[in-house]
Amino acid sequence: MPPAARPLSGSAPPRSVEIETLGVRADIVERGVDAAGGVEPPPMSSPDLVGWYGGGPTPGAAGSSVLVGHVDTEREPAVFYALSTLEPGAEVRVERADGAVAEFTVRGVDVVEREEFDAERVYGASGPASGSGQRDAELRLITCGGTFDRERQSYSANVVVSAYLTGTTTSA
Repeated sequence: MPPAARPLSGSAPPRSVEIETLGVRADIVERGVDAAGGVEPPPMSSPDLVGWYGGGPTPGAAGSSVLVGHVDTEREPAVFYALSTLEPGAEVRVERADGAVAEFTVRGVDVVEREEFDAERVYGASGPASGSGQRDAELRLITCGGTFDRERQSYSANVVVSAYLTGTTTSA
């Protein structure tokens, strides 16, 4: 795995996310928290959008930024349908409003049952701190997973991808 890169400064919001190995290229919209206290996903009417938790760090900045997207709709797969198939070493690119592109490397993919969902474990730091003592820039990609319960109309788990910043470029 490549070494962690120095976090970006500034708080330019993210504009799009690209996961080439999955064929994902999606716009990002800012989201808050829902009534249950989780990050509010984009509307079901926009299954190709990804939500960014605006109350947290900007992707590429120090800390753990969170992107959420739907796995499917009633009729078709959605933006993060294949998220659970990502493997360590895969690249995720996030373009920011300041023109910077934060390049992340996937560290791991976990399926977390809803009853076992621990916000600190999921949203907190997953890797070692950089040698400078400064917190690394990390990214969490989250969607539904596990078994679909037709009666409750929900999934039993979440797929959580953990990645860390390994480089930056500028958008063309």
